[in-house]
Amino acid sequence: MPSDSKQADAVLIFGGDGTVHRHLERLVKLQLPVLIVPRGSGNDFARALNLKRIRDAITAWKKFVSDASNVRTIDLGVITCCADPVEPADPGALKPETQSPLLRNQKYFCCVAGVGLDGEIVRYANKLPRWLRAHGGYALTLPQALFHFAPFLMKISIPDTVQPRRFVQRTAKPTILAAFANTPSYGGGMKIAPQAKLDDGQLDICLITDIDKFKLFCLFPTVYFGRHISIPEVEYFQTPALRVETEHPLEVYADGEYVGQTPIDVSVRAAALPVIVPPCA
Repeated sequence: MPSDSKQADAVLIFGGDGTVHRHLERLVKLQLPVLIVPRGSGNDFARALNLKRIRDAITAWKKFVSDASNVRTIDLGVITCCADPVEPADPGALKPETQSPLLRNQKYFCCVAGVGLDGEIVRYANKLPRWLRAHGGYALTLPQALFHFAPFLMKISIPDTVQPRRFVQRTAKPTILAAFANTPSYGGGMKIAPQAKLDDGQLDICLITDIDKFKLFCLFPTVYFGRHISIPEVEYFQTPALRVETEHPLEVYADGEYVGQTPIDVSVRAAALPVIVPPCA
C-alpha cells in the first residue's frame, strides 16, 4: 500500500472482508479510491458494492481508468472498546477531508460487528480451512456454537433525540445475538440486516432476544433471505450510534476479526471511504 497518496491514483485489494478490515485505517487516511477484488471466503463487503465476481472488478477498473466517474463515497462503522465508555464523535460532523484519526482503542469496520452467538460462530469458523469457510462453513459451525452458548444480559443505549451526546437506555434484556451492520450481509451471504445501506449515516441493529435453541436453529436459514426480522424475538432498528454493556465482558467481532470486549461504543463515520464500483452500481 502506498505511503503517500500522491504516488498512486487508486488502491486495489485482493481479498475478502478480513483483508479489507485490516487496512481500513490506512485507507481512510489515504483517501484514495479503493477497488475490492473479491478473493476472500465471505466477500460480503464486495457484494454490497455489487462486486460479486472478479469480472465485475475488472469492469469497474476499466470504467475508472476511462473517466473515474464510478467512485462512490461510503460510510464505515467505528467501534470504541473501553472499560469506561466515552462519548462517540458526532457521526454527521465528520467530512472525509477533516476526519480525525482513530484513537488507540478504536477500530473501523466495513460490514458488520457483533456480540454473542455470531461471535461464537465466527470463532469456530475461523478454525476451519479457508475453502470450507467459503462453502457453508459458518452454517456448519452453528450447531456447535449454539450448544455451548447461553443468553446474556445486554443493555443498549442510544443517543437522546434532544441531546445527541447524552445516551438513553433503549433495551436491557437477555440476548442471544446483537449485530451492528453497515452492510446487509455477513458470514458469506447471511442477510442479518436486509435494510442496511452503505451511505445513509446509520447503523442497522439486529437483536435476537432469548429464544428456544431449537426454534433459533430452525430460524437460522431464514437469515440468508432476510426474513428473520419479522419474528417477534427479533428487534430491528436504525441508529447513528449506540452503547453496548453486558453483565460480563464478551468478545466483539467485526468483519470476522476479533476487535475487543464489551463494553463498547459503536458509531458511524459518514462518507469515510471512496470506493470504485461497477458502472451504474
